[in-house]
Amino acid sequence: MVNQNDDLVSHYGKQWRDFDGRGRSKEEVLEEFHGYFDIFPFDQLPATAEGFDAGCGMGRWAYFVADKVKRLNLIEPSDAIEVAKTVLQGKSNVHFYKRTINDMPLPDNSQDFGYCLGVLHYIPDPCSAMKACVDKLKPGAPFLVYMYYNFENRPEWFKAIWRCTDIVRRCISRMPYFWRKLCTDIIALTVYWPLAKLSWVLEKLGVNVSNIPLSAVRKSSLYSMRLWSLDRFGSRIEHRFSKQDIATLMTQCGLERITFGTNPEVNWCAIGYKREA
Repeated sequence: MVNQNDDLVSHYGKQWRDFDGRGRSKEEVLEEFHGYFDIFPFDQLPATAEGFDAGCGMGRWAYFVADKVKRLNLIEPSDAIEVAKTVLQGKSNVHFYKRTINDMPLPDNSQDFGYCLGVLHYIPDPCSAMKACVDKLKPGAPFLVYMYYNFENRPEWFKAIWRCTDIVRRCISRMPYFWRKLCTDIIALTVYWPLAKLSWVLEKLGVNVSNIPLSAVRKSSLYSMRLWSLDRFGSRIEHRFSKQDIATLMTQCGLERITFGTNPEVNWCAIGYKREA
């Protein structure tokens, strides 16, 4: 099963070519890494741990994970896999596969861990893709996932703003890539940056900024905001999930002992373990 959207595959190949990470500091990316992986049990993995990064993009997470495991398999259907090879050059324990998640060339029940961050909500059938990931895990192995949440913990006015932005996304995502990037750069400069920095200032004044749109990126660079704007508004497919939706999906795909992270900037990041036979 292919389970991919060709436009999105092409889009992300170009996106990660243009945003290959050289405009971000290692400290900024490392902080983001910890935001996702703070619930991941690296200390419980075997010394010979082998796992996979499903939808690796340009390898930003693999850059840190590779130093903690024996072998890391990177799965990516787009040309971003070539960017990842450059980012991860010198890391001999990393192996690259230009394949879809549903077509990973790894034996079933062979992997000690896996993760798929910010990918499943862009795939036509997220359930099928997650099940493909779980199939590759050994019984009891951990799987970390991050999927777009549906703002269930936000006020109604916040959700209304998102619905308006989603109309914008549907329009921009149908443009040629050049115009997508231009439009999202403008959004990053005129919307992301001002709102994020407003949250930063208000936080310094002791104000709770958790419900201010884009407060989560208040400490980020403009480069990162341009990336996230393109990522958010340039994608034709965007699924949204409640916390319960994610837990149910993980359970249906064969995971148990599901735990959600507590980082308020990452809604919802979860870990589960492949059900023992």
